[in-house]
Amino acid sequence: MQEGSFIWSHLEKQHRTVGKWIDWVWLIVLLLAAVLLFSINLGGLPLRDWDEGTVAQVAREIWHAPAGSMRWLYPTLGGEPYHNKPPLMHLLIAWAYSLGGENEWTTRLPGAILTATSVPFLYCIAREIFRQRWAAIYSALIYLTMLPVVRHGRLAMLDGVMVSFLMVMMLCVLRSRRDLRYCLGVGISFGLICLTQGLLGALLGAIALVFLFWDTPRLLTCYYLWIAILIGILPVVGWYGAQLFHYGYTFAQVGLANPSVGRIASGVEGNSEPPWYYVIELLKYTWPWLLFLPQTVRLTWENRNLSWAKLVMAWSGVYLLLISFMITKVPWYLFPIYPSLALAFGIQLSETENSPLLSSYPRAWVAGLAILAVAASAGSIYFSWGTTPKADLQLIFAAVALTMTLAAILAERGDGQFLKILFWGSYISLLLLMKSNYWVWELSEAYPVKPVAAMIVRANPATKKIYTSFPYHRPSLDYYSDRIIIPASVGELQYYWHYNSQPYFLLHTSAFTNLQLDSMKLIDQAEGWKLVTKDTNRL
Repeated sequence: MQEGSFIWSHLEKQHRTVGKWIDWVWLIVLLLAAVLLFSINLGGLPLRDWDEGTVAQVAREIWHAPAGSMRWLYPTLGGEPYHNKPPLMHLLIAWAYSLGGENEWTTRLPGAILTATSVPFLYCIAREIFRQRWAAIYSALIYLTMLPVVRHGRLAMLDGVMVSFLMVMMLCVLRSRRDLRYCLGVGISFGLICLTQGLLGALLGAIALVFLFWDTPRLLTCYYLWIAILIGILPVVGWYGAQLFHYGYTFAQVGLANPSVGRIASGVEGNSEPPWYYVIELLKYTWPWLLFLPQTVRLTWENRNLSWAKLVMAWSGVYLLLISFMITKVPWYLFPIYPSLALAFGIQLSETENSPLLSSYPRAWVAGLAILAVAASAGSIYFSWGTTPKADLQLIFAAVALTMTLAAILAERGDGQFLKILFWGSYISLLLLMKSNYWVWELSEAYPVKPVAAMIVRANPATKKIYTSFPYHRPSLDYYSDRIIIPASVGELQYYWHYNSQPYFLLHTSAFTNLQLDSMKLIDQAEGWKLVTKDTNRL
Protein backbone atom coordinates (compact mmCIF):
# COMPACT_ATOMS: atom_id res chain seq x y z
CA MET A 1 0.00 0.00 0.00
CA GLN A 2 2.78 2.40 0.88
CA GLU A 3 4.72 1.43 -2.26
CA GLY A 4 1.64 2.08 -4.39
CA SER A 5 1.10 5.43 -2.74
CA PHE A 6 4.74 6.31 -3.38
CA ILE A 7 4.46 5.37 -7.06
CA TRP A 8 1.25 7.37 -7.45
CA SER A 9 2.81 10.38 -5.72
CA HIS A 10 5.87 10.13 -7.98
CA LEU A 11 3.73 9.92 -11.13
CA GLU A 12 1.57 12.83 -9.99
CA LYS A 13 4.67 14.96 -9.37
CA GLN A 14 5.99 14.10 -12.85
CA HIS A 15 2.61 14.98 -14.38
CA ARG A 16 2.58 18.36 -12.66
CA THR A 17 6.13 19.09 -13.82
CA VAL A 18 5.24 18.27 -17.43
CA GLY A 19 2.08 20.36 -17.14
CA LYS A 20 4.08 23.37 -15.92
CA TRP A 21 6.53 23.03 -18.80
CA ILE A 22 3.64 22.94 -21.28
CA ASP A 23 2.17 26.06 -19.71
CA TRP A 24 5.51 27.86 -19.95
CA VAL A 25 5.86 26.90 -23.60
CA TRP A 26 2.41 28.29 -24.36
CA LEU A 27 3.14 31.47 -22.42
CA ILE A 28 6.30 32.08 -24.44
CA VAL A 29 4.58 31.28 -27.76
CA LEU A 30 1.67 33.58 -26.98
CA LEU A 31 3.98 36.39 -25.86
CA LEU A 32 6.12 36.16 -29.01
CA ALA A 33 3.04 36.06 -31.25
CA ALA A 34 1.57 39.06 -29.44
CA VAL A 35 4.79 41.10 -29.52
CA LEU A 36 5.11 40.50 -33.28
CA LEU A 37 1.50 41.51 -33.97
CA PHE A 38 1.58 44.53 -31.66
CA SER A 39 4.96 45.87 -32.79
CA ILE A 40 5.14 45.33 -36.55
CA ASN A 41 5.05 48.61 -38.51
CA LEU A 42 4.42 50.42 -35.23
CA GLY A 43 6.02 53.67 -36.35
CA GLY A 44 4.87 53.56 -39.96
CA LEU A 45 1.94 55.97 -39.58
CA PRO A 46 1.57 59.42 -37.98
CA LEU A 47 0.05 59.80 -34.54
CA ARG A 48 -3.71 59.93 -34.38
CA ASP A 49 -5.68 62.87 -33.07
CA TRP A 50 -7.02 63.11 -29.53
CA ASP A 51 -5.37 60.60 -27.21
CA GLU A 52 -2.20 59.89 -29.19
CA GLY A 53 -1.39 63.52 -29.91
CA THR A 54 -2.14 64.59 -26.35
CA VAL A 55 -0.22 61.75 -24.68
CA ALA A 56 2.81 62.35 -26.91
CA GLN A 57 2.81 66.09 -26.22
CA VAL A 58 2.68 65.59 -22.44
CA ALA A 59 5.48 62.99 -22.66
CA ARG A 60 7.61 65.36 -24.77
CA GLU A 61 7.23 68.17 -22.24
CA ILE A 62 8.25 65.80 -19.44
CA TRP A 63 11.28 64.69 -21.46
CA HIS A 64 12.39 68.23 -22.38
CA ALA A 65 11.75 69.65 -18.92
CA PRO A 66 14.83 71.10 -17.21
CA ALA A 67 16.29 69.24 -14.26
CA GLY A 68 14.59 70.06 -10.99
CA SER A 69 11.37 71.26 -12.66
CA MET A 70 9.36 68.33 -11.17
CA ARG A 71 7.54 68.02 -14.51
CA TRP A 72 7.27 64.26 -13.92
CA LEU A 73 5.05 65.04 -10.94
CA TYR A 74 3.31 68.12 -12.33
CA PRO A 75 2.89 67.40 -16.08
CA THR A 76 1.96 70.11 -18.56
CA LEU A 77 0.27 70.26 -21.95
CA GLY A 78 1.26 73.20 -24.13
CA GLY A 79 2.94 74.75 -21.10
CA GLU A 80 -0.31 74.66 -19.09
CA PRO A 81 -0.94 72.26 -16.17
CA TYR A 82 -2.26 68.90 -17.37
CA HIS A 83 -4.88 67.66 -14.91
CA ASN A 84 -6.69 65.06 -16.98
CA LYS A 85 -4.83 61.86 -16.00
CA PRO A 86 -1.92 60.80 -13.77
CA PRO A 87 1.31 60.67 -15.78
CA LEU A 88 2.33 56.98 -15.50
CA MET A 89 1.92 56.25 -19.22
CA HIS A 90 3.44 59.61 -20.16
CA LEU A 91 6.48 58.86 -18.00
CA LEU A 92 6.97 55.52 -19.77
CA ILE A 93 6.86 57.24 -23.17
CA ALA A 94 9.25 59.97 -21.98
CA TRP A 95 11.62 57.21 -20.85
CA ALA A 96 11.31 55.61 -24.31
CA TYR A 97 12.17 59.02 -25.86
CA SER A 98 15.32 59.17 -23.75
CA LEU A 99 16.40 55.74 -25.06
CA GLY A 100 15.33 55.78 -28.71
CA GLY A 101 14.65 59.39 -29.63
CA GLU A 102 11.33 61.08 -30.27
CA ASN A 103 9.30 59.41 -33.01
CA GLU A 104 6.10 57.46 -33.59
CA TRP A 105 7.75 54.13 -32.80
CA THR A 106 9.00 55.12 -29.36
CA THR A 107 5.70 56.89 -28.66
CA ARG A 108 3.67 53.73 -29.25
CA LEU A 109 6.17 51.13 -28.03
CA PRO A 110 5.52 51.17 -24.22
CA GLY A 111 1.78 50.74 -24.62
CA ALA A 112 2.14 48.11 -27.33
CA ILE A 113 4.55 45.95 -25.33
CA LEU A 114 2.49 46.18 -22.14
CA THR A 115 -0.69 45.32 -24.03
CA ALA A 116 1.09 42.36 -25.64
CA THR A 117 1.83 40.99 -22.16
CA SER A 118 -1.90 40.94 -21.45
CA VAL A 119 -2.24 37.96 -23.83
CA PRO A 120 -0.20 35.49 -21.69
CA PHE A 121 -1.81 37.03 -18.58
CA LEU A 122 -5.22 36.08 -19.96
CA TYR A 123 -3.91 32.55 -20.50
CA CYS A 124 -2.95 32.44 -16.81
CA ILE A 125 -6.40 33.68 -15.79
CA ALA A 126 -8.04 31.02 -17.94
CA ARG A 127 -5.79 28.29 -16.48
CA GLU A 128 -6.90 29.45 -13.05
CA ILE A 129 -10.64 29.10 -13.75
CA PHE A 130 -10.81 26.36 -16.42
CA ARG A 131 -9.74 22.75 -15.95
CA GLN A 132 -9.06 22.24 -19.67
CA ARG A 133 -5.83 23.71 -21.03
CA TRP A 134 -7.40 24.13 -24.46
CA ALA A 135 -9.98 26.49 -22.99
CA ALA A 136 -7.11 28.71 -21.84
CA ILE A 137 -5.35 28.44 -25.21
CA TYR A 138 -8.49 29.32 -27.14
CA SER A 139 -9.27 32.23 -24.81
CA ALA A 140 -5.82 33.76 -25.31
CA LEU A 141 -5.91 33.22 -29.09
CA ILE A 142 -9.36 34.77 -29.41
CA TYR A 143 -8.25 37.79 -27.42
CA LEU A 144 -5.09 38.07 -29.53
CA THR A 145 -7.07 38.04 -32.77
CA MET A 146 -9.72 40.60 -31.84
CA LEU A 147 -9.38 43.62 -34.13
CA PRO A 148 -10.16 46.31 -31.48
CA VAL A 149 -7.66 44.76 -29.06
CA VAL A 150 -4.81 44.83 -31.56
CA ARG A 151 -5.61 48.27 -32.98
CA HIS A 152 -6.14 50.14 -29.73
CA GLY A 153 -3.36 48.23 -28.01
CA ARG A 154 -0.86 49.49 -30.60
CA LEU A 155 -1.87 53.14 -30.25
CA ALA A 156 -0.23 55.49 -27.75
CA MET A 157 -3.28 55.43 -25.51
CA LEU A 158 -3.93 54.60 -21.88
CA ASP A 159 -6.47 51.82 -22.36
CA GLY A 160 -4.18 48.97 -23.42
CA VAL A 161 -1.87 49.58 -20.46
CA MET A 162 -4.85 49.83 -18.13
CA VAL A 163 -6.19 46.47 -19.35
CA SER A 164 -2.79 44.85 -18.80
CA PHE A 165 -2.87 45.95 -15.16
CA LEU A 166 -6.50 44.79 -14.98
CA MET A 167 -5.37 41.30 -16.06
CA VAL A 168 -2.80 41.23 -13.28
CA MET A 169 -5.41 42.36 -10.77
CA MET A 170 -7.94 39.71 -11.81
CA LEU A 171 -5.29 36.97 -11.78
CA CYS A 172 -4.28 37.97 -8.25
CA VAL A 173 -7.95 38.11 -7.21
CA LEU A 174 -8.45 34.54 -8.38
CA ARG A 175 -5.29 33.25 -6.72
CA SER A 176 -5.93 35.14 -3.47
CA ARG A 177 -8.91 32.85 -2.88
CA ARG A 178 -6.43 30.10 -1.93
CA ASP A 179 -3.34 32.15 -1.05
CA LEU A 180 -3.79 35.47 0.74
CA ARG A 181 -0.31 36.64 -0.28
CA TYR A 182 -1.75 37.48 -3.71
CA CYS A 183 -3.89 40.18 -2.07
CA LEU A 184 -0.83 42.42 -2.26
CA GLY A 185 -0.83 41.95 -6.05
CA VAL A 186 -4.49 42.98 -6.11
CA GLY A 187 -3.71 46.23 -4.31
CA ILE A 188 -0.61 47.12 -6.34
CA SER A 189 -2.24 46.39 -9.70
CA PHE A 190 -5.33 48.40 -8.72
CA GLY A 191 -3.06 51.29 -7.80
CA LEU A 192 -1.34 51.04 -11.20
CA ILE A 193 -4.74 51.11 -12.91
CA CYS A 194 -5.60 54.34 -11.08
CA LEU A 195 -2.18 55.84 -11.84
CA THR A 196 -2.91 55.16 -15.52
CA GLN A 197 -6.59 56.01 -15.90
CA GLY A 198 -7.25 58.17 -12.85
CA LEU A 199 -10.33 57.84 -10.70
CA LEU A 200 -12.18 56.06 -13.50
CA GLY A 201 -10.07 53.04 -12.54
CA ALA A 202 -12.57 52.54 -9.72
CA LEU A 203 -14.96 51.14 -12.35
CA LEU A 204 -12.58 48.24 -12.91
CA GLY A 205 -12.18 47.74 -9.17
CA ALA A 206 -15.95 47.36 -8.99
CA ILE A 207 -15.71 44.30 -11.26
CA ALA A 208 -13.43 42.52 -8.80
CA LEU A 209 -15.61 43.44 -5.83
CA VAL A 210 -18.81 42.19 -7.50
CA PHE A 211 -17.12 38.92 -8.45
CA LEU A 212 -15.77 38.35 -4.93
CA PHE A 213 -19.15 39.23 -3.38
CA TRP A 214 -20.77 36.62 -5.61
CA ASP A 215 -18.10 33.93 -5.59
CA THR A 216 -15.95 34.31 -2.46
CA PRO A 217 -17.62 36.73 -0.03
CA ARG A 218 -15.36 35.63 2.85
CA LEU A 219 -12.45 37.38 1.13
CA LEU A 220 -14.22 40.73 1.43
CA THR A 221 -14.07 40.42 5.21
CA CYS A 222 -10.35 39.64 5.16
CA TYR A 223 -8.31 42.57 6.42
CA TYR A 224 -5.29 41.40 4.36
CA LEU A 225 -7.17 42.37 1.19
CA TRP A 226 -8.09 45.85 2.39
CA ILE A 227 -4.63 46.51 3.78
CA ALA A 228 -3.17 45.47 0.41
CA ILE A 229 -5.59 47.78 -1.43
CA LEU A 230 -4.63 50.61 0.91
CA ILE A 231 -0.94 49.99 0.19
CA GLY A 232 -1.65 49.93 -3.55
CA ILE A 233 -3.53 53.22 -3.64
CA LEU A 234 -1.05 55.13 -1.46
CA PRO A 235 0.88 56.38 -4.55
CA VAL A 236 -2.44 57.41 -6.11
CA VAL A 237 -3.46 59.33 -3.00
CA GLY A 238 0.02 60.84 -2.89
CA TRP A 239 -0.18 62.06 -6.49
CA TYR A 240 -3.63 63.56 -6.11
CA GLY A 241 -2.61 65.10 -2.78
CA ALA A 242 0.46 66.68 -4.40
CA GLN A 243 -1.72 68.17 -7.15
CA LEU A 244 -4.21 69.56 -4.64
CA PHE A 245 -1.40 71.04 -2.55
CA HIS A 246 0.30 72.56 -5.60
CA TYR A 247 -2.72 73.80 -7.61
CA GLY A 248 -5.40 74.07 -4.93
CA TYR A 249 -9.00 74.68 -6.00
CA THR A 250 -8.10 74.68 -9.70
CA PHE A 251 -7.12 71.02 -9.61
CA ALA A 252 -10.14 70.11 -7.46
CA GLN A 253 -12.41 71.64 -10.08
CA VAL A 254 -10.60 70.67 -13.28
CA GLY A 255 -8.62 67.57 -12.31
CA LEU A 256 -11.14 65.81 -10.09
CA ALA A 257 -14.61 66.92 -11.16
CA ASN A 258 -14.30 67.26 -14.93
CA PRO A 259 -12.40 64.09 -15.94
CA SER A 260 -14.43 61.82 -13.67
CA VAL A 261 -17.91 63.24 -13.08
CA GLY A 262 -17.89 65.04 -16.42
CA ARG A 263 -17.65 61.82 -18.43
CA ILE A 264 -20.47 60.24 -16.45
CA ALA A 265 -22.90 63.14 -16.24
CA SER A 266 -22.25 64.99 -19.51
CA GLY A 267 -20.68 64.48 -22.90
CA VAL A 268 -17.01 65.39 -23.25
CA GLU A 269 -15.69 66.77 -26.55
CA GLY A 270 -18.95 65.98 -28.32
CA ASN A 271 -18.75 62.23 -27.64
CA SER A 272 -22.33 61.82 -26.46
CA GLU A 273 -24.05 58.64 -27.67
CA PRO A 274 -27.18 56.60 -26.77
CA PRO A 275 -26.99 53.76 -24.18
CA TRP A 276 -26.90 51.03 -26.87
CA TYR A 277 -23.79 52.52 -28.50
CA TYR A 278 -21.42 49.89 -27.12
CA VAL A 279 -23.66 47.00 -28.14
CA ILE A 280 -23.46 48.28 -31.72
CA GLU A 281 -19.67 48.57 -31.43
CA LEU A 282 -19.46 44.95 -30.32
CA LEU A 283 -21.65 43.90 -33.25
CA LYS A 284 -19.39 45.81 -35.64
CA TYR A 285 -15.91 44.72 -34.63
CA THR A 286 -16.00 41.38 -32.76
CA TRP A 287 -16.30 39.12 -35.80
CA PRO A 288 -15.76 36.24 -36.46
CA TRP A 289 -15.94 35.31 -32.78
CA LEU A 290 -19.40 36.83 -32.43
CA LEU A 291 -20.71 33.82 -34.37
CA PHE A 292 -20.37 31.76 -31.19
CA LEU A 293 -22.25 34.24 -28.98
CA PRO A 294 -25.66 32.46 -28.70
CA GLN A 295 -24.13 29.13 -27.63
CA THR A 296 -21.67 30.97 -25.35
CA VAL A 297 -24.45 32.85 -23.56
CA ARG A 298 -26.37 29.62 -23.04
CA LEU A 299 -23.29 27.74 -21.76
CA THR A 300 -22.41 30.56 -19.37
CA TRP A 301 -25.93 30.73 -17.98
CA GLU A 302 -26.15 26.96 -17.54
CA ASN A 303 -22.90 27.05 -15.51
CA ARG A 304 -23.72 30.24 -13.57
CA ASN A 305 -22.89 28.50 -10.29
CA LEU A 306 -19.29 27.92 -11.36
CA SER A 307 -16.56 30.49 -10.73
CA TRP A 308 -15.67 30.99 -14.40
CA ALA A 309 -19.26 31.85 -15.30
CA LYS A 310 -19.56 34.22 -12.35
CA LEU A 311 -16.34 35.94 -13.41
CA VAL A 312 -17.48 36.31 -17.04
CA MET A 313 -20.91 37.64 -16.10
CA ALA A 314 -19.57 40.02 -13.46
CA TRP A 315 -16.77 41.24 -15.73
CA SER A 316 -18.89 41.69 -18.87
CA GLY A 317 -22.17 42.66 -17.28
CA VAL A 318 -21.00 45.10 -14.62
CA TYR A 319 -18.56 46.92 -16.86
CA LEU A 320 -20.91 47.12 -19.87
CA LEU A 321 -23.69 48.42 -17.63
CA LEU A 322 -21.47 51.09 -16.06
CA ILE A 323 -20.04 52.48 -19.31
CA SER A 324 -23.42 52.35 -21.06
CA PHE A 325 -24.83 54.82 -18.54
CA MET A 326 -21.90 57.20 -18.96
CA ILE A 327 -22.79 60.07 -21.27
CA THR A 328 -19.34 60.23 -22.84
CA LYS A 329 -18.88 57.23 -25.15
CA VAL A 330 -15.86 56.38 -27.29
CA PRO A 331 -14.98 52.97 -28.84
CA TRP A 332 -11.87 52.35 -26.74
CA TYR A 333 -13.85 52.43 -23.48
CA LEU A 334 -14.93 48.91 -24.51
CA PHE A 335 -11.36 47.60 -24.30
CA PRO A 336 -11.67 46.09 -20.76
CA ILE A 337 -14.64 43.95 -21.79
CA TYR A 338 -12.82 42.01 -24.52
CA PRO A 339 -10.84 39.73 -22.14
CA SER A 340 -14.04 38.51 -20.50
CA LEU A 341 -15.64 37.83 -23.89
CA ALA A 342 -12.52 35.92 -24.93
CA LEU A 343 -12.78 33.76 -21.79
CA ALA A 344 -16.42 32.96 -22.53
CA PHE A 345 -15.76 32.16 -26.19
CA GLY A 346 -12.71 30.10 -25.21
CA ILE A 347 -14.63 27.73 -22.96
CA GLN A 348 -17.34 27.39 -25.60
CA LEU A 349 -14.82 26.45 -28.28
CA SER A 350 -13.08 23.98 -25.97
CA GLU A 351 -16.45 22.27 -25.45
CA THR A 352 -16.77 22.17 -29.24
CA GLU A 353 -13.28 20.67 -29.50
CA ASN A 354 -14.26 17.91 -27.07
CA SER A 355 -17.34 16.99 -29.09
CA PRO A 356 -17.30 13.67 -31.03
CA LEU A 357 -15.23 13.53 -34.22
CA LEU A 358 -17.08 14.62 -37.38
CA SER A 359 -20.06 15.81 -35.36
CA SER A 360 -22.30 18.42 -36.88
CA TYR A 361 -21.94 22.09 -35.93
CA PRO A 362 -24.76 24.63 -35.71
CA ARG A 363 -25.92 25.72 -39.13
CA ALA A 364 -25.65 29.34 -38.00
CA TRP A 365 -21.86 28.93 -37.69
CA VAL A 366 -21.53 27.63 -41.24
CA ALA A 367 -23.87 30.28 -42.62
CA GLY A 368 -22.10 33.05 -40.71
CA LEU A 369 -18.67 31.98 -41.96
CA ALA A 370 -20.02 31.78 -45.50
CA ILE A 371 -21.49 35.29 -45.26
CA LEU A 372 -18.18 36.64 -43.95
CA ALA A 373 -16.39 34.90 -46.82
CA VAL A 374 -18.69 36.50 -49.39
CA ALA A 375 -18.38 39.94 -47.78
CA ALA A 376 -14.57 39.70 -47.65
CA SER A 377 -14.45 38.52 -51.29
CA ALA A 378 -16.57 41.49 -52.31
CA GLY A 379 -14.18 43.79 -50.44
CA SER A 380 -11.16 42.27 -52.18
CA ILE A 381 -12.79 42.69 -55.60
CA TYR A 382 -13.85 46.25 -54.79
CA PHE A 383 -10.32 47.35 -53.84
CA SER A 384 -8.83 45.67 -56.93
CA TRP A 385 -10.87 47.87 -59.29
CA GLY A 386 -10.97 51.60 -59.88
CA THR A 387 -8.41 54.09 -61.05
CA THR A 388 -6.23 53.62 -57.97
CA PRO A 389 -6.37 49.96 -56.84
CA LYS A 390 -5.30 49.40 -53.24
CA ALA A 391 -3.20 46.24 -53.33
CA ASP A 392 -2.76 46.06 -49.54
CA LEU A 393 -6.48 46.13 -48.83
CA GLN A 394 -7.11 43.71 -51.68
CA LEU A 395 -4.65 41.24 -50.13
CA ILE A 396 -6.06 41.70 -46.61
CA PHE A 397 -9.64 41.03 -47.70
CA ALA A 398 -8.48 38.10 -49.84
CA ALA A 399 -6.80 36.56 -46.76
CA VAL A 400 -10.00 37.02 -44.74
CA ALA A 401 -12.09 35.54 -47.56
CA LEU A 402 -9.82 32.49 -47.87
CA THR A 403 -9.89 31.96 -44.09
CA MET A 404 -13.66 32.14 -43.84
CA THR A 405 -14.18 29.97 -46.92
CA LEU A 406 -11.95 27.15 -45.66
CA ALA A 407 -13.44 27.41 -42.16
CA ALA A 408 -16.97 27.25 -43.56
CA ILE A 409 -16.16 24.17 -45.68
CA LEU A 410 -14.58 22.31 -42.75
CA ALA A 411 -17.40 23.30 -40.37
CA GLU A 412 -19.94 22.06 -42.92
CA ARG A 413 -18.13 18.70 -42.94
CA GLY A 414 -18.10 18.60 -39.15
CA ASP A 415 -14.31 18.81 -39.05
CA GLY A 416 -12.98 20.47 -35.87
CA GLN A 417 -9.93 21.68 -37.80
CA PHE A 418 -12.02 24.70 -38.86
CA LEU A 419 -11.05 26.31 -35.54
CA LYS A 420 -7.33 26.03 -36.33
CA ILE A 421 -7.95 27.62 -39.74
CA LEU A 422 -9.96 30.39 -38.08
CA PHE A 423 -7.18 31.21 -35.61
CA TRP A 424 -4.33 31.08 -38.13
CA GLY A 425 -6.25 33.00 -40.79
CA SER A 426 -7.39 35.70 -38.38
CA TYR A 427 -3.84 36.16 -37.09
CA ILE A 428 -2.34 36.38 -40.59
CA SER A 429 -5.08 38.79 -41.73
CA LEU A 430 -4.42 41.06 -38.76
CA LEU A 431 -0.68 40.83 -39.40
CA LEU A 432 -1.24 41.98 -42.99
CA LEU A 433 -3.47 44.84 -41.79
CA MET A 434 -0.92 46.05 -39.24
CA LYS A 435 1.83 45.82 -41.86
CA SER A 436 -0.20 48.07 -44.19
CA ASN A 437 -0.87 51.81 -43.97
CA TYR A 438 -4.56 51.36 -43.18
CA TRP A 439 -4.61 50.17 -39.58
CA VAL A 440 -5.12 53.74 -38.31
CA TRP A 441 -8.00 54.50 -40.65
CA GLU A 442 -9.02 57.63 -38.70
CA LEU A 443 -6.11 59.46 -40.37
CA SER A 444 -8.18 59.67 -43.56
CA GLU A 445 -10.95 61.63 -41.81
CA ALA A 446 -9.07 64.95 -42.11
CA TYR A 447 -6.12 66.47 -43.94
CA PRO A 448 -2.62 64.95 -43.48
CA VAL A 449 -1.02 66.51 -40.42
CA LYS A 450 2.71 66.00 -40.99
CA PRO A 451 3.12 68.07 -44.21
CA VAL A 452 1.17 70.98 -42.69
CA ALA A 453 3.14 70.72 -39.43
CA ALA A 454 6.42 70.62 -41.39
CA MET A 455 5.36 73.83 -43.14
CA ILE A 456 4.75 75.52 -39.77
CA VAL A 457 8.10 74.31 -38.42
CA ARG A 458 9.90 75.65 -41.51
CA ALA A 459 8.25 79.03 -41.10
CA ASN A 460 9.08 79.06 -37.37
CA PRO A 461 6.54 81.74 -36.42
CA ALA A 462 7.45 83.91 -33.46
CA THR A 463 4.29 83.02 -31.53
CA LYS A 464 3.33 79.67 -30.03
CA LYS A 465 -0.37 80.20 -30.82
CA ILE A 466 -1.74 79.94 -34.36
CA TYR A 467 -5.41 80.32 -35.25
CA THR A 468 -6.95 78.07 -37.90
CA SER A 469 -10.12 77.95 -39.95
CA PHE A 470 -10.37 74.16 -39.38
CA PRO A 471 -13.51 73.46 -37.31
CA TYR A 472 -12.01 71.38 -34.49
CA HIS A 473 -8.82 71.00 -32.48
CA ARG A 474 -6.20 68.48 -33.67
CA PRO A 475 -3.74 67.52 -30.89
CA SER A 476 -1.53 65.68 -33.40
CA LEU A 477 -0.97 68.96 -35.27
CA ASP A 478 0.02 70.63 -31.99
CA TYR A 479 2.52 67.84 -31.37
CA TYR A 480 4.15 67.80 -34.79
CA SER A 481 4.27 71.59 -35.19
CA ASP A 482 5.25 72.25 -31.56
CA ARG A 483 2.62 75.01 -31.56
CA ILE A 484 -0.90 75.41 -30.16
CA ILE A 485 -3.29 75.47 -33.13
CA ILE A 486 -6.59 77.03 -32.06
CA PRO A 487 -9.79 76.59 -34.13
CA ALA A 488 -11.65 79.85 -34.77
CA SER A 489 -14.76 80.96 -36.62
CA VAL A 490 -14.70 83.56 -39.40
CA GLY A 491 -15.76 86.29 -36.98
CA GLU A 492 -13.09 85.31 -34.46
CA LEU A 493 -10.41 85.27 -37.15
CA GLN A 494 -11.36 88.77 -38.26
CA TYR A 495 -11.30 89.96 -34.65
CA TYR A 496 -7.85 88.48 -33.98
CA TRP A 497 -6.55 89.93 -37.22
CA HIS A 498 -7.78 93.40 -36.34
CA TYR A 499 -6.62 93.54 -32.70
CA ASN A 500 -3.36 91.48 -32.79
CA SER A 501 -0.26 93.21 -34.02
CA GLN A 502 1.29 90.05 -35.52
CA PRO A 503 -1.28 87.21 -35.77
CA TYR A 504 -0.56 83.92 -37.52
CA PHE A 505 -3.39 82.10 -39.28
CA LEU A 506 -3.53 78.60 -40.76
CA LEU A 507 -6.21 78.90 -43.44
CA HIS A 508 -7.72 76.52 -45.92
CA THR A 509 -7.72 77.78 -49.51
CA SER A 510 -11.45 78.60 -49.38
CA ALA A 511 -11.11 80.54 -46.11
CA PHE A 512 -8.05 82.33 -47.49
CA THR A 513 -10.13 83.54 -50.44
CA ASN A 514 -13.27 84.44 -48.50
CA LEU A 515 -11.74 86.32 -45.56
CA GLN A 516 -10.16 89.08 -47.66
CA LEU A 517 -7.94 90.29 -44.82
CA ASP A 518 -6.00 93.51 -45.24
CA SER A 519 -2.20 93.47 -45.57
CA MET A 520 -2.08 89.66 -45.70
CA LYS A 521 1.31 88.03 -46.22
CA LEU A 522 1.54 84.42 -47.39
CA ILE A 523 4.38 82.63 -45.58
CA ASP A 524 4.05 79.08 -46.91
CA GLN A 525 1.48 76.53 -48.05
CA ALA A 526 1.00 72.75 -48.05
CA GLU A 527 -1.84 70.30 -48.70
CA GLY A 528 -4.29 73.12 -49.51
CA TRP A 529 -3.46 75.01 -46.30
CA LYS A 530 -1.79 78.41 -46.14
CA LEU A 531 0.13 79.99 -43.27
CA VAL A 532 -0.36 83.77 -43.32
CA THR A 533 0.43 86.78 -41.16
CA LYS A 534 0.28 90.57 -41.41
CA ASP A 535 2.69 92.29 -43.75
CA THR A 536 4.07 94.99 -41.46
CA ASN A 537 5.69 96.79 -44.41
CA ARG A 538 2.23 97.51 -45.87
CA LEU A 539 0.71 98.88 -42.66
